[in-house]
Amino acid sequence: MTILLSNLSEHDLDEHSDAVRLAARIALASQPATAVELSVTFVTDEAIAELNREYLQRSGPTDVLAFCLGDDPLVGDVYISADTVRRNARDLDIPLVEEMLRLVVHGTLHVMGHDHPAGDARYQSSMFELQESLVGRLLSDWPER
Repeated sequence: MTILLSNLSEHDLDEHSDAVRLAARIALASQPATAVELSVTFVTDEAIAELNREYLQRSGPTDVLAFCLGDDPLVGDVYISADTVRRNARDLDIPLVEEMLRLVVHGTLHVMGHDHPAGDARYQSSMFELQESLVGRLLSDWPER
């Protein structure tokens, strides 16, 4: 299993790199895969808005984008807006690392083929339930919350 991390944002996220890798590993372990190559890249709102426009024909920034590039071995890219992570954590009054872990798990599950409906229905989906179960497990084991 290979998990590559990159930070192309303007935020220093190095202190959370172990947590990010662990979140991706735990999400990946929720479903059997023989081999995995996953990249997780933190970008700015501007960069994720450009990816959103180019690949999904949607305007504006989003929190996370995920692309599955192959199934055997499982290969995928997850892009997370570090700007949005900070904004969401502040708005929800939760620790930065909690929101970061949630989006890493969310993006990794998308790479693995999970999906959810749009809007508020997403909160009733099996993907959301799995995501929150994995995030809860991570947070209970993570000392630097």
